[in-house]
Amino acid sequence: MKHLLKMLDLETEEILEILDLADQLKYELKHGISHPHLKEKSLGMIFQKASTRTRVSFETGMYQLGGHPLFLSSDDLQIGRGEPVQDTARVLSRYLDGIMIRTFEQKEVEDLAKYGSIPVINGLTDFCHPCQILADLMTIREVKSSFDGLKVCFIGDGNNMANSLIVGCLKVGMSFSIACPDGYHPDGQVMAFASGYGDKFTLTNKPMEAAQDADIVITDVWSSMGMESEIEARKRAFAGYQIKDDVMAAAHSDAMVLHCLPAHREEEITEKVFEAHAKEIFEEAENRLHAQKAVMVKLMGE
Repeated sequence: MKHLLKMLDLETEEILEILDLADQLKYELKHGISHPHLKEKSLGMIFQKASTRTRVSFETGMYQLGGHPLFLSSDDLQIGRGEPVQDTARVLSRYLDGIMIRTFEQKEVEDLAKYGSIPVINGLTDFCHPCQILADLMTIREVKSSFDGLKVCFIGDGNNMANSLIVGCLKVGMSFSIACPDGYHPDGQVMAFASGYGDKFTLTNKPMEAAQDADIVITDVWSSMGMESEIEARKRAFAGYQIKDDVMAAAHSDAMVLHCLPAHREEEITEKVFEAHAKEIFEEAENRLHAQKAVMVKLMGE
């Protein structure tokens, strides 16, 4: 494991190793045990998309690991003024020990890794969101103790979250069902991957069908950053895809609910369902910190 670019790149064993280390680092933090694994290391954090959780969790995590986080907005970099990404990669590789980037195009992340000589972490692209999915898997295993026999249901847009969830959940042995409208399916590359898992993966346009006997129900906003012009069309397309009482009634009685946040209450999820599952949703948000620390240690540690 040289980089974290997308879930498709990770072997099952690598995912589990990251989760085990994340559990250990979380335990140590909660018990006041210092773990300066990245002492005197520097992480450059490139943000071409703004973020609350990604910035705060990476900055705090790097600090807790003994390292130095450096925030770099697109306004701060020549990459925002036309410098080729390959030049930025080669320059930053001479200053830093790792790069985290949150951007639009997956190719930009891949090119940073291709032309640079230090680890690159994908903090989010329009294609995938591997850091969030590692936190989701960590939370599921904390609550359910094991992945064995579990069914995950995602209702909503076949977006970067769905793309990464499908891959991550199938790789650790869970089954996966997704309900989304026609025209909003997951990426073809992900669908091709999922087709190899037979009946462990199902795609439908019927939310109740997807939620049947689910152990984990997950959703995301209907319009992500950069889709502002599509908001009204998407609201019409996703009418009927809300996580609400009847959807939860189709799932198992002890089903958990996850949301990567920010949540638009009364759009993709009702206030009632959100608040009923707030404990696990905000545990999921906290676990971004621990999962990302594990990734940084794996990639940048000695």
